[in-house]
Amino acid sequence: MYAITIPEAGGPEALVWAEVPDPVPAAGEVLVEVVAGAVNRADLLQRQGFYDPPPGSSPYPGLECSGRIAELGPGVAGWAVGDEVCALLSGGGYAQKVVVPAGQLLPVPKGVDLVAAAALPEVACTVWSNVFMVAHLRPAETLLVHGGSSGIGTMAIQLAKAVGAKVAVTAGSAEKLEACRELGADILINYREQDFAELVSADVILDIMGAKYLERNVDALAVNGRLVIIGLQGGAKGELNLGKMLAKRVAVAATSLRGRPLGEKAAIVAAVREHVWPLLEAGTVRPVVDRTVPMSDAAEAHRIVEGSTHIGKVVLTV
Repeated sequence: MYAITIPEAGGPEALVWAEVPDPVPAAGEVLVEVVAGAVNRADLLQRQGFYDPPPGSSPYPGLECSGRIAELGPGVAGWAVGDEVCALLSGGGYAQKVVVPAGQLLPVPKGVDLVAAAALPEVACTVWSNVFMVAHLRPAETLLVHGGSSGIGTMAIQLAKAVGAKVAVTAGSAEKLEACRELGADILINYREQDFAELVSADVILDIMGAKYLERNVDALAVNGRLVIIGLQGGAKGELNLGKMLAKRVAVAATSLRGRPLGEKAAIVAAVREHVWPLLEAGTVRPVVDRTVPMSDAAEAHRIVEGSTHIGKVVLTV
């Protein structure tokens, strides 16, 4: 098969479409013939040499894919060869084939195109696990999403609205904010011109920036608010005002998804299938795909994501 390899860390040109050995499913795994994969910022970090795959995972980038089951490993039940699926991966999605633990498979939702389904697993699992399983967003509460027009942001807006929450977003242009509004966002904040901490009181904040926003995130939290940090685009080290946290009785959590044990990932995937998949099949929630790029030209897809000109996800097609 062919896969995107990274012989040496570097810029987008470091991504090389090369022939590699076919993977073989072990017990509890399935082999998926990939139709599409999606680009995540973690892939950019891996390409740059800053985010190695967990031990035992595929060395190739790609944290999600869609395709058809080509082979079942020993002990796999509930799936059949030919099933159309999408999958949460620890790596390997930038390839023609990938092995997946059966607990990380999801059926392609009815009414969703197989290619577009590649944009679902990572964002759905990230948003559901953090906004609902960690922060316990409830109806009528306010969610603040940083990077509202990103893949994660576009999913967070839709899921929060689906459960009856109010949504505030930050983004860097009028075009991106308009896209957020069309998805249901109630409060639109241009972070280049406005200070979100002065404009919103949030019960839950989903943050991709880390240190740069830490102090203002605490300022923006309501009493009993919950801040969940899932990215460090603005740095890894910051100061917390514990007095302010005590006064508001707020909680701060930081989580990641890729390195979690298989059992935890399977539990998240099962929750997503139970709670998010019906919303997708009803048309209440949809994947947001900005554009598709041939997988062999993954370098161009990385340039698009690094340029932050896209809305939603950039998808790679085999």
